[in-house]
Parts: sequence; structure tokens; C-alpha cells
Amino acid sequence: MKAVGPRRYELLKKLGVRSVADLLLHLPRTYEESLNFIPISQVKPGALVTIRGRILDKDYKPKLFGKSRVWVLLADDSGEIEAVWFDQSYRSKQLSEVDEVTLSGKARMYEDKLQLIQPKIITLSKEELEARLSPSAKRGQKTLLPLYPTTSGLGQETFRRIERNALEKYADEFPEIFSENFRKMRQFLPIEEALRSVHFPPSLRIARQAKRRLAYEEFFLLEVAMALRRRGIKEEHKAHRIQVTPRIDQRIRRLFPFKLTSAQDRAISEIAEDLQHQEPMNRLLQGDVGSGKTVVAVYALLAAVANKLQVALMAPTEILAEQHHNTLSFFLREARVRMKLLTGGISRSQRNEALSGIRVGEVDLAVGTHALVEEDVDFKRLGLLVVDEQHKFGVVQRARLRQKGLTPDCLVMTATPIPRTLALTVFGDLDVSVIDELPPGRVPIKTHLVPPQKRERAYEFIRKEINKGRQAYIVYPLISESDAIEAKAATEMADFLAREVFSEFKVALLTGRMPSAKKEEVMLDFRTRKTQILVSTVVIEVGIDVPNATIMVIENAERFGLAALHQLRGRIGRGRYQSFCLLFGEPKTDEARRRLQIMTQTTDGFSLAEEDLKNRGPGEFFGIRQHGMPELKIANLIEDYELLRMARKDAFSLVKADPYLSRPENFLLSRMVRAKFAQRLDLVNVG
Repeated sequence: MKAVGPRRYELLKKLGVRSVADLLLHLPRTYEESLNFIPISQVKPGALVTIRGRILDKDYKPKLFGKSRVWVLLADDSGEIEAVWFDQSYRSKQLSEVDEVTLSGKARMYEDKLQLIQPKIITLSKEELEARLSPSAKRGQKTLLPLYPTTSGLGQETFRRIERNALEKYADEFPEIFSENFRKMRQFLPIEEALRSVHFPPSLRIARQAKRRLAYEEFFLLEVAMALRRRGIKEEHKAHRIQVTPRIDQRIRRLFPFKLTSAQDRAISEIAEDLQHQEPMNRLLQGDVGSGKTVVAVYALLAAVANKLQVALMAPTEILAEQHHNTLSFFLREARVRMKLLTGGISRSQRNEALSGIRVGEVDLAVGTHALVEEDVDFKRLGLLVVDEQHKFGVVQRARLRQKGLTPDCLVMTATPIPRTLALTVFGDLDVSVIDELPPGRVPIKTHLVPPQKRERAYEFIRKEINKGRQAYIVYPLISESDAIEAKAATEMADFLAREVFSEFKVALLTGRMPSAKKEEVMLDFRTRKTQILVSTVVIEVGIDVPNATIMVIENAERFGLAALHQLRGRIGRGRYQSFCLLFGEPKTDEARRRLQIMTQTTDGFSLAEEDLKNRGPGEFFGIRQHGMPELKIANLIEDYELLRMARKDAFSLVKADPYLSRPENFLLSRMVRAKFAQRLDLVNVG
């Protein structure tokens, strides 16, 4: 394409632009409003003006009254004007490379001379310059200039020239997937007009209209893909139906030493309904920390085992897999369920024994990490897969199971509350059950921000609580990309606390680098109260359950996002005693201060999740790429929520009416969805 050679193409690739379509959808981040040129002779003091002039003279003083000063004298055919910049020494080099310049700023009189103070230097393409200098250009009329996200070596003027070339040559070839009637109903511009108007709009109102059309289309394509994926999963037929009879229900409930909450009962009812259908279950179990999701998962696992099927429980880390194994051992101590643990930490002979048992059907319940879906694991009759912390489990693993000829029911659960926008996009293909009620008797956790000057008082408070028989976690953040450095920092702090601060108590250390046997030994000592204080890295973020632990100290709390802070806080408050979360930190930014303040004000995970999404964006909130999701280039999940809801409703209605996008009017849509999502989202039978 004109103006794009090999070097510029490499620069464009850094911005994710690899095709003309990418270029046309690389939108301005904002617009710079400027006035069309007026002759210098017409400039009046106090007026905001844009002028174009030849540089007659220039001067640079590095230090003048404590400031640097750049001065130029400009002229056009009508007169002369000065321009001055203070503390912008880079302007000297910028202006040394040009003979003519366009400036925009406020005019003033200084010592009987007309001046522009600190004006903007506006870069214009040749075409834009000619348009503004043409006789038809209205003097002083406002013009919007697009400002693009760009990279070093690609200036705004160059980028605008490339975009203009692309629009002139290809805008009318961009596929239009919406009919005229549909566009009228939704008040959308045609695609060609939307593209031209979003890049070079006549007004901000038109720019917003154009962006709204493009954002909706981005959401719509994604939601069509979600609807197709959901339809594809529902059309698969599993080789089993899991019946949940009153007798099975009674036998399972007898294993729990407590009464389930009404929210748990509701979730169990929804899951039991799915299990009895011919199409595979694909359900997300969502609940705040401590709401009792594991119990619901155990119910589903035991229902499948009662139907003579094998089941698997998959966790993101070895330590959590081991804890699930311990929890299940407790619940199943009076049941005849054959269970095996499969993680990287077990011995080769234990692994071979587990693999053999799974293959021949002698293992009913396999608990492990992602190793459970690896090539050498062969289930005889896998009926149900439960995945803890769903954002670690993506499309690839599901495809692997299908390649093995397995279409189990899938229940994925998370203790990370999912904001409503992400629930409609990242998890739009899942049915959702929500546990929005904590078990009775739970005492709300009190959270306090502890500045450095109050650290000693906090240590004294912790000492008093431990003397009452309670226990404490002290957690250190990831301070480096290196596990080794993180482990070293935690190790040094554990030594310091044991020696200098809590010498009368037993202080233990837990890090992700420890061998599995050592981790298990440390956790067992903490569970059985041989250890009073557990110093840890974020390895304890999910799943660790010690009801007697009532204090959570989070060091350098400002380093964590809200979701991580909430997860860590959720490790306490699981017993009948009052629990306390102490946020040790010294936030340096307003955003960090606000984040920690919010933590002290609410324990509602869903409101924290919404706030976290606003602050960090979806890409950081979850490892979205792991989930097969593309990043949104145009639409904004927070600002465009209503547009997302509209797109989802329209997309699901369309796929319901045309399940394979086989109608002629959906041909272009089918091609676009297949090109963009087929591989990422494991779509089958698209168009």
C-alpha cells in the first residue's frame, strides 16, 4: 500500500496492524481540535488561533531566569509573529529541522510585539495542508485532527497519511454485515461511512456515532462466536446421563456434617438438571470466597460416581490439588469412593499406579492439576470434569478431551467474582450458577490499613490474638519476575519475624519453590496448630482453608490488585471467631490509596471485581488470552456495557434463527466469524 514500505510495515506490526483491515480498525485515541489558518495580520491579542508561517529567525537559551527558552520569528505574506516556549528545550531541535511550521495557541502582546506563548506544533499531511490553504477553506473554522496510538518512528502526520490512503482505496470494500433495515432500527451508520467518519470526523458527535457502530460490530462478532460455541457444545452428545434420584441425593447429603445453604441448594438443583440431559453440561459455578462452592462440586462428583462413572477434579496448583484431595478424603471417609492424586509432586511409581487405575476404571475420582488432561492420561468412562479457578482452564484443554473421544459434563468454578461485562464476553458460552450467600455463623472480616508508623502496634495486636489461641498468615507479594527472588524475600522475612518479633511463637515458611512433600508438611503443621504464624508468598491465594487462622497480614499491599487482595482476605474468616485483615503498605499514588481504602470499606467480592476491572482492564483482570479470547480493539467493556448487552441479545437471536449461519444473507458474517474466532474458540460447524 502507498506510504507503507518494509520498515514502516515492521513498525505497524508493533501496533498489531498486519493488514488493511487492521489499519482501518486502528482508531484514533482522541482528536485534537484546531482552527483553520488565519493570516498573521488578523491575529488579535487574547484570541486562540492557528497560523502557518516561515521561520525567519530562532534563538535558544538553555538557562534564562532559571528556565530554558526557545524563541522563533514567523512570517506569512501578511505579517510577522513571535512564538516562545519555556522549559521545552526539545522544541529547539524540532524546529531546526523545518523551514515552515503550523502553530496553535493563544496570542498576547509583549513589549509591543505579538506573541504565541507555549503554542502546540501541529503536524499535517500534505493533503491536510493543501485543504487548509485552499481558497475554499473557511478562515478560523474548527477542524478535528485524529491522534492515533502509535510507536517511535511513526509520527502522527505519517500515520494520518497512511490512514487516508487506506480509506480512499479500501473503505468501500470493507464488508457490510448488517442490512439497511437493521441499521435503521439500531441507528447505525453504514460501515464505509462509519470508517471515514471515525478517522476524519466533521464533528465529535459524528465521531461518537461512528465509533458506536464499530464497537457494536466488534461485540456482535464476538457474541455470535459465543452463541455458536454454546450451540456446538449443546449439540454434542455424551455417552451417559447422570440420574440424581432421591436416594442418591439422600446418600450424598448424609456425608456433609452441616446443612447446606439455600444458595448451595439452588446451585445443586441447576447442576442436577444439567447432568440428566443428553447434551454435556457446560456450567460456571461462581461464588465469593468462603461461600461453599467446593461442597456443591463434591455433590456433583458423587452423583456421577453413584452412576458408575469416573470423575476428575482439576486445580491450578499442586498445593490446591493436594488440599482438595484432603477435603475430599474428609467428606468421603465413610464412602466407598476410590480416589487418587495425580500431580507432578508424586513419585513415578505412585503416578504409574494412578494412571493404570484410571485407565482400567479402578479409580472413581482423580484429583490433580492440568496433568489430568495430558496425553498419557486415559479415562475408561469419564463422566464429569470439575475445574477449580476456571480462568486457568481454556479451550485447548476441552479440545484435548474431545480428541480422546470424551465429552464429559463440565463444571468450572471460581472464587474470583466475575464482573457482569466479563460474564457476557469471556464466559458467554457458559450457563452460570451463583452462590451469593455465606454459610451461617460466619463473622464479617474487619480490614484495616496499617501505615509504617503503626507497624509495632499491629505486631502487638497479632501477639494478643495468637495468645488467645488464634493463628496468622503473613503474605509477601511477587516483588520480581523471579520466583527465586520472591522466595528469598519471604525467607529473610520469616527469619527476621521468628528471631526479632515473634520469638515466642513457631513461625514457618511456605513458598511455591518448595518440594511438594515439604509444602504438605508445612501446611499440616499449620492446620494442626503446631505452627502459629505462616509466612508465605502468594501461593496461598486460592483454596487454603484453616478455620482457626483469623489474621491475614498482607505486606506491600499496594502492589496487589483488588481481586488478589480479596482472594487473600478470603483465606480467613472461615471459623466462628472474629477475623482481621491488616494491609501493611505505603501507597504512593492516588489509585493505590483508593484501592486499599475500598478494601477497608467492603467485603463484597462482586463490587470489588467491578472496581478492579475499571482500574486494570480485562486483559489483566484474567489471563484472557489463556481463555482463547481476543482483545477488544474498539469497544470498552465498562463504558459500552449497554451496547454489549444489545449485541449479545441480537447475536444469540440470530444464531437461534440460523444455527449454522447458512442463510445467504449471513454468508459474510459466517466468513468473518470463522476467520476471527474458529481456531481461538474451537468452533465447529460454523457456516
